[in-house]
Amino acid sequence: MKDRHINTIFWAIVTCLMWSTAYPFIKVGLQYSTPLHFAGSRFIISGLMILPFTVNIRDYVKMIIANRSLAIWVTVLQTLINYILFYKGMEYVPGALGAVIVGSQPFVTAIVSRIMIHDERFTLAKVATIVFGLAGIVLVSAGRQGLRLGGPKELAGVVMIFIANLSTAISNVLVSKNGKAMNPLVLSSFSLLTGGIIIFFLSFLVEDVPSKPNFPLNYWLVLGWLAFMSAFTFSKWYVLLKRPEVRVSELNLWKFIIPVFGAILSWMIVPDENADWVTIIGMVMISLSLIYFFGVTGRKERKVEEVPAGPMAK
Repeated sequence: MKDRHINTIFWAIVTCLMWSTAYPFIKVGLQYSTPLHFAGSRFIISGLMILPFTVNIRDYVKMIIANRSLAIWVTVLQTLINYILFYKGMEYVPGALGAVIVGSQPFVTAIVSRIMIHDERFTLAKVATIVFGLAGIVLVSAGRQGLRLGGPKELAGVVMIFIANLSTAISNVLVSKNGKAMNPLVLSSFSLLTGGIIIFFLSFLVEDVPSKPNFPLNYWLVLGWLAFMSAFTFSKWYVLLKRPEVRVSELNLWKFIIPVFGAILSWMIVPDENADWVTIIGMVMISLSLIYFFGVTGRKERKVEEVPAGPMAK
């Protein structure tokens, strides 16, 4: 059990590390394409990448039909609502503020999972980790770009990104509760491919997509990496969520390290970004909060204090 716990932590960190590469590479891709067109292309390729590693086509269709409710909800929540609102919301808010809202996902997931899953608990250790993690994200984001909120457009962007966080949290809980009978590779391939196709064609209705695009090699390299990254990370995350010993809220605490990796990556590849003490202090706070929760406190200690289960926790 200890080895499996270490294995879960290892893959959670690897997955979050890969997710952290999305932000700088998305910025590169959006220099040549519109947000939804770029996202749709990315997810279509991701879904196709996973297909050869799933099952034969007959079993694939049978599994989708048998688990159609879960497959549809994950597609709608995780791929459509999440990424449409995320891409559009990030157009309206400053990058630093957007990073803080996106970084609040572990907090949102903790609340949603507490409402929907009976065994999920709020403990002193979990609350402390969330508080210090959020504080660290604020410092990381403020140190890099500064936080500000302008007019109605920015407020609309904040609401969009928050709803995107909420839809991701609900999707994670549904996979954990109802995904035991479904191959995680089938689920990720179907949700990414189907959602990607819908987003791709939607882009022609709501965006000014070039009729004859001429994308450079740089665009295709970025698109290829983002497609592979999505294919791997979503598949691996669904595998981790299915493990019986994994709690949704605890697994999602690792997402606090995404802005840390993102900041370090930006320092390495973006010429105008440099390390500063405010950002470093924020990184230290995030790191210490995770060490405290997963290292210093034992599992029994994390389960002691609890609040009543929500009405959906059945």
